[in-house]
Amino acid sequence: MCEKHEKNELKPWVNKRWCIGKITREYLWHMEDVLYHYARPYDPLIPLLGYDERPCPRLGDLLVPLPRQPGQPRRSDHADERHGTCCVLLAFEPPTGFRDVQVRTRRTAIDDAQFLQALVRRHYPTVEQIRLVQDHVNTHTPGALYHLLPPEEAFQFAQLFELHYTPKKGSWLNMAEIEFAALAKQCLDRRIPDQDTLARETLAWVKKRNKERKTVNWQFTQTAAREKLQSKYPVLTD
Repeated sequence: MCEKHEKNELKPWVNKRWCIGKITREYLWHMEDVLYHYARPYDPLIPLLGYDERPCPRLGDLLVPLPRQPGQPRRSDHADERHGTCCVLLAFEPPTGFRDVQVRTRRTAIDDAQFLQALVRRHYPTVEQIRLVQDHVNTHTPGALYHLLPPEEAFQFAQLFELHYTPKKGSWLNMAEIEFAALAKQCLDRRIPDQDTLARETLAWVKKRNKERKTVNWQFTQTAAREKLQSKYPVLTD
């Protein structure tokens, strides 16, 4: 048996999404579009939300952990038992510090559409429109709604969303990514063997974080982007 360190527990959530990647004119457009909407005044009738999802491994212990002793951390073996994966879907409204999360077995177009439908019905039933920041995953299109609703209802529901996409390899611009980092560090920093436990722990984290109204102090603006990435902008000549 040995002590399990937090940095090892977080490995499934760590990838290269924080890298900026190749900056093209298309990249600049999507980046500035997202930053523009982040800077707009808050309007409760047209809220701004970041939306994303992440796979989460379900891990169990091969060996029974040693009982926790007073003043000592939990001790377990390095080896774990894999029980497959599930998916965490998260929507985050930065101006108010509200977030909603669902844990689902899969990440499909139907899961995406069901999450958005439940989100609107439960938390945004009277809004005029939702500005939704998301990446270019193939399920992140209004077409996903046609897997769930009749054509007339799917088209009508799609009108509720004003979609804003982060650039390719630019998902760091989505504040939902920061919420996922907090979720990984504060809630998913241990082995969770089954989906029911994961859902229960995640919802408890959401309830606490919503009560505290934790949000993101976003400071990267269009002006800052043009200054820091000046060499990446095209130079126009007569």
